[in-house]
Amino acid sequence: MNRFLSVVALLGLTGLGLNLAAQQSPSQTPSSTQSPSAAGQDSSMPQQTPTDATNSQQSARSFQGKIEKSGDKLVLQDSATQASYQLDDQDKAKQYKGQNVKVMATLDAATNTLHVVDISPASNQ
Repeated sequence: MNRFLSVVALLGLTGLGLNLAAQQSPSQTPSSTQSPSAAGQDSSMPQQTPTDATNSQQSARSFQGKIEKSGDKLVLQDSATQASYQLDDQDKAKQYKGQNVKVMATLDAATNTLHVVDISPASNQ
């Protein structure tokens, strides 16, 4: 009987310890949740993916110019602004080397790189 009470008391204390641990995790999580959970859950997957998609949709636009060689890379020399943009898809650009083209792309301003969606010959204006 004495052994039975000891086992019951031990199980009760173990359960109490688990309950306390469970209660401490949520109390620590709210202060952490406001920062890391919001940033960790929302920004790592959900926010980055929609943000990337939103940026692509918002910044996708048409660039016109001539495909030229700069060093060992092909670039778009913008006819309107005289700016030169690196092209991330060298294979698509290769067939238009030396030609005036219209490039549908998103601009990565940090690297001055066009992420090419499509390249087509420019229409004569």
